[in-house]
Order: sequence, then structure tokens, then C-alpha cells
Amino acid sequence: MPDSLTRDSATTSVVVLATTPASRLSCADGTLRDRLSDQLAVLPVLDVQVLGPGGGLGADLRGVAKIARFAPGAVVVLPADLVAHTEALALLLEHPARDTAALVSFEATAAPMRPPVRVEGARVIAAGSSFHLVPEANATFRGVLQAGETDLTSLADVAEELAELAETGKLGPVTTVEAVDLLLVGLVRSGVPVRAAGIGPLHCDRVTGQVSADNAIGRLADVDESRVRLDAAVKDDDGFFATYFVSPWTRLLIRPAARLKLTPNAVTGISIGVAALSAVWFSAGYRGAQVAGSCLLYLSFALDCLDGQLARYTRTFSPLGAWADAMADRLKEYAVYVGLAFGYAAGLPLSESGPDGIWYLAGAAMILQVVRHAIDYSYAGAVADAGRAGASWDPSPVRSLLESADAGRYGVPRQGMLGLAQRMERERVTRWLKKAVVLPIGERMALIAITAGVWNARVTFVALLGWGGVAALYQVIGRIARSAR
Repeated sequence: MPDSLTRDSATTSVVVLATTPASRLSCADGTLRDRLSDQLAVLPVLDVQVLGPGGGLGADLRGVAKIARFAPGAVVVLPADLVAHTEALALLLEHPARDTAALVSFEATAAPMRPPVRVEGARVIAAGSSFHLVPEANATFRGVLQAGETDLTSLADVAEELAELAETGKLGPVTTVEAVDLLLVGLVRSGVPVRAAGIGPLHCDRVTGQVSADNAIGRLADVDESRVRLDAAVKDDDGFFATYFVSPWTRLLIRPAARLKLTPNAVTGISIGVAALSAVWFSAGYRGAQVAGSCLLYLSFALDCLDGQLARYTRTFSPLGAWADAMADRLKEYAVYVGLAFGYAAGLPLSESGPDGIWYLAGAAMILQVVRHAIDYSYAGAVADAGRAGASWDPSPVRSLLESADAGRYGVPRQGMLGLAQRMERERVTRWLKKAVVLPIGERMALIAITAGVWNARVTFVALLGWGGVAALYQVIGRIARSAR
């Protein structure tokens, strides 16, 4: 466990719903409830509160609401009839964001103990129960729900309203088994952003009888949890260049870096230093220096990938680290632009704007990248503001909780450009083309390294302006289409 996530610094409270007979099924560690308690003991948990059987669904939900009202930090709600890898629970309990999230599996076959959900953009946008339908479901909820500190009031409100609906019979024949499922439905339909924490190859299943419990526990041994954690540290949705030319070997450095107690911020600092050396070599202007600068730029980008992989492996994210990493990317890239322009100018006679207008080209490339980043950040900020405005306009989830399906929101087929983008995502080749067209940082670093090492800085800047211009146009059209939706 990372040093920053010790039990002494934990602020997450866990509510265990030991309300079903399956929680008392036997296993090698006693009962399933005992086994779950042992797992929670090695995770960064402030306290564990157990709700026992006897009160019914309404009482269980009111118990969750009461705990949420007074909890000092995030609250995790999970049933005691759960058989899961410890690493699966750690996806929520060790994640430093401590945000609102749900464990999901992208095995989309729904079952009574695996209610359907729809996930888009790493968010749960629709959740189901025996009372709530989910059109176009693409994943299943695996019974573990976390409410971040800022969403505890929403959790309490949802739990109390659900309790009232259950007690008055307005939810139909639901039972205590569905308490966590209903809470997820309530949070999603009340507008709370819920991150989808995918369990990947890990197991996290609720059981109903001794045979299913034995089978579920037996399946746990089929998965190497440490290997899964390493695999999860490497992005599976990265750019083409990072996926095929960087990550296959930087993943080999993750565990050694963790054993050396290198922090992600330290790796970011090393990456900045290597990029500075790259800019210095580029500024020399002769062919050997250009090749050396290209190699160092590739190494700098590899270290930039490694710092994120190390952060995910050790789960030591921080707002400062994220900000520093983003700023470092911009500073390294612009320093390399300056180095390339100096090196090109050193080898040719000077003119008003430098040889062949190289300084104009460098400035234009830099401005274009600034504009592209502004498009991304301003759009993300606008989406966040719109989401907050929508949630504050209609904060009560009662009406949506009583709807059996929300086809108007979740079942509308995508048309036009967004529909085309979705279809492109389904095909491997077009998906990579879609990723590459926006010229992400990996492709930019590769473009700079190859063109500068093989040709010269003028070719580099012309290529950046051409490809970057297409990328900016694609971004603008895409943002307009999404906004219109």
C-alpha cells in the first residue's frame, strides 16, 4: 500500500449491508461477512459500520442516510454477500480521488445480482434494478458504491426518498437485496456524476447460496491480482504511438520505480530535464545534434508516460501532480520549438524573420497548440458548468426514481457526426485513425523527433501546422456537434 494511503490517514467510512442470509454463508475465513471484514482491514478505511437484518429495505436505506449525514469523508456501501478480489475493492478504497464511483464489469449480461448499467465516457449514465430499465446497457453493476464527500448529502437524500417509496409500496416488490442497486439508480438519476470503475479481469460477485459462494471463491484463484494491477497502470485507451512504441517497455520500469520509492512527480522532473537537454541539442543545428535531440525527446516522452503509469500503479495521484504534469508537457514542447528554431537559424544566413521565416513558423506552431488546448479546456469547463446548472435546476430525484425507463434520455439513437464517431469507435483501424487525427502529444512528439532527426526544423514546423490545423478543425466541429446534442 502506498505510504500516502495508510490506515491512519484514511477518511473513508464503509457501510456493510449484512441484511441477506447469504452474508452468513461459510468459507475458509469463517463466513462471507468475516472474509469481507478481513479484506477491509488491509485497506485504507476509517471505520466499518454493519447494518444487520430485520429492519427491511426502508430501514436499511435510512441507516445508510444517517451514516452519510455525519460521515467525515467518502462513504462506501457494499453488501456482505460479496465475493471479490481485494484489488477490486481497492479500485475504490485506495483511489486517492475518493470520488463518487461504482464498480462495474463490462460483461454486459445482466442478472438479478448484476443489474445493468450504461457507461459512456467513464461515467455511469444509466443504472437499473428490477424496477428500472436501462436501454442499450453495456455493463453491469457489481454491488460496490462509493459516494464522495461532496455527494454525501445527495446520497442521504436519495436513500431517504427511496426508503419512503419502498415503505409506501411505490417501488413494487423490491427487497433488501436491491438496496445498493437502488442507491446507484437514485444517484445517477438525480444528476450526480458517478465514475465507472471497471474491474477488468478481476472478480466481484454477489452470491445467493453455498454452491455459488464456493464457486465464486474458487474463481478468485484464477486471476493474478498483482499482474492485473500492473496491467491497469498502463492506459488501454492511449494514443497509437504511446501504445505500441512506448508502453510495451516502460511497463517494465513501473515496479522497479516503485521499489526505489520514486514518486510520479520525481519522474516528471526527470522528464523535464531530459526534454531540456533535447532542446539544447536541437539548438546546435548540425545533423548529429538533431539526431541526439530526437532520441532525447523520445526518452522524455517515455518518462512522461512512466510518471502516469507509476501514479496509477501506486495510486498516488494529486491535484498538484496532475497540474505539474500538464504544465510540464506544454513547457517541454515549447522549449523544443525554441531549440529547433535556434538550431535551424544557426545553419543558414539570417533574414528579417530568421532563415526561411523559421521564427514565424515556430511562433505559429506554438500559437496553434495554445489555441487547441484552449478549445479542449474551455469546452470541458463549459460541460462541467452545464452539468452543475442542470443538477441545481432540478435537484429532487423523486420523479425520475419512479420512472421505469428513461428512454428519452438514454435510449435516443445517435445521428449525424456523433453517430459516425460512434461507428468509427467500433472498428479497430478507424478507432486508431480517430485517435491520431487529433494529434495527441505522443503523435506530436513522434512527428517532431522523426522530422527533425531525418530532415530539419522547417519540415517539422510545417508538418505541425498542417496536421495541427486539421486537428483543430476536427475538434471544433466535434465540440459544436456535441453541444448541439
